[in-house]
Amino acid sequence: MNPNTRACIAYVAGILISAKNSSSVYDYSQSKHISISGTVTVNNINIYDHDRGCHFGGNGNGGQFNLYDYGGNHHVQLKINGNQFDGYDYGSNCHFNGNVNGSSISLYDYGESKYYNYSI
Repeated sequence: MNPNTRACIAYVAGILISAKNSSSVYDYSQSKHISISGTVTVNNINIYDHDRGCHFGGNGNGGQFNLYDYGGNHHVQLKINGNQFDGYDYGSNCHFNGNVNGSSISLYDYGESKYYNYSI
């Protein structure tokens, strides 16, 4: 999965689950903050990834979100369940899952067979 797509997913899951506000996500694998602006609610996600210069978002219903990554021109499915999340990235044709603990997000990318860590 594209590193910034992964970071956007982690950001959205982190905001939805923790109910915190943040203007960036720290990606430990890239060792940098990625500036993000926009809104994240249980019904609608509309964020802007300033690192790539593109939008990421879509609609949600009952914890299930149909999102679109405008930087990679592909869909992303995301499902929130308690402090856990999972989904599918159509850009890399792979599943992912993870959990949120406070400001920390852990995401497992099945395409890379690897865990990635973030904080908001």
